[in-house]
Amino acid sequence: MSSPDRLVYMANQIGMFFRSQGHDKAVPGIADHIKKFWDPRMKRAIFAHLDAGGAGLEPNVREALTSLKQSLPAVS
Repeated sequence: MSSPDRLVYMANQIGMFFRSQGHDKAVPGIADHIKKFWDPRMKRAIFAHLDAGGAGLEPNVREALTSLKQSLPAVS
């Protein structure tokens, strides 16, 4: 399992990739990428980090994770 710091780094790298597309495309792009490519353990860990305050997450990434978490059934 990846450490929270590593997951934050990875999520922020995804955010950096989408940054040039502007907020309205970046946030759903980040969420879609994490939904498609992160395994359930990684999603559970980053959501737990988000619930604990989300330290280190860029604003677009935090918003994407929040919307993704609300749209998914409980991640198993």
